[in-house]
Amino acid sequence: MEHKTFDAIVIGGGAAGLTAGIYLARAKSKAVILDTGTIGGQLVLTHEVANYPGVESTSGYQLASTMKKQAKTFGCEIKSNLSITDINLGGELKEVIVNDKLIYQAKTLIIATGGRSRMLQVPGESQLKGRGISYCATCDGDFFQDKEIFVVGGGNSALEEAVSLTKYASKVTIIHQFDHFQAFEHAIEEAKSNPKIDFILESKITEFIGTDKLESIRYKNLRTGEVFHRPIDGVFIFIGYEANTDMFHDSELKLNQWNEVEADELMKTNIDGVFVAGDNRAKKYRQITTAVADGTIAALSALDYIHNH
Repeated sequence: MEHKTFDAIVIGGGAAGLTAGIYLARAKSKAVILDTGTIGGQLVLTHEVANYPGVESTSGYQLASTMKKQAKTFGCEIKSNLSITDINLGGELKEVIVNDKLIYQAKTLIIATGGRSRMLQVPGESQLKGRGISYCATCDGDFFQDKEIFVVGGGNSALEEAVSLTKYASKVTIIHQFDHFQAFEHAIEEAKSNPKIDFILESKITEFIGTDKLESIRYKNLRTGEVFHRPIDGVFIFIGYEANTDMFHDSELKLNQWNEVEADELMKTNIDGVFVAGDNRAKKYRQITTAVADGTIAALSALDYIHNH
């Protein structure tokens, strides 16, 4: 196999990974970003970013492109659409094997593989994601000022975010597949007492309809079988979150019960020389700004590790 040696390898080219690459390369460290998909990660799926400090409004794609350009300008190598076939986190040099024939080696490794919101997996969802369908109230709530929206889910996140969305929307309808909620009682009571919130229980969305943006939905009453069609401005989906850590399930990397990577405040994992950054890390808040912060800290910690070893 062919070997390529670096000071640091970053797995994942989203906001956290690109930030880590910028800091590593600017410090004259030989760094490479490896991504199994498109550079930018979840960021490129965000239609508009309006809460990134210093940037009044931009698309997620444009912000990711700027970050990528910065990293490359400082000398960071970036490789996308790869097939990572094996990873070795033990030993003095960490190894990432690509396409069963190329071994990337480095003194340190930063895991920035990100995460993904669970999708409903119904027709129209993939095409209209970011175009009326959102998975983040903090990111997109203010785009639905004085509009009618649906919230999907019955847990704490769904009910709490539904309440927060009433600051913007004229009406919020919570649709849930069961006849009861899986949330704390205070969250249920707060949602039920809000005059802007309605409920549709024992029902699920079966189709999203629209061309350039979401225009309407179809949903089905699971008890009666009746199907309804309803024009709607937006839908927020809160049915859980998944960390992109499948490739580490058989490694010694410490994951929690939700398969998120555990780390300390310096982004150090349980494996010497291995750091983590971004939405795959065990934490409460997941925003572009928190991913960028993680990437900064992970890169500085990695640089310190390189210096001391």
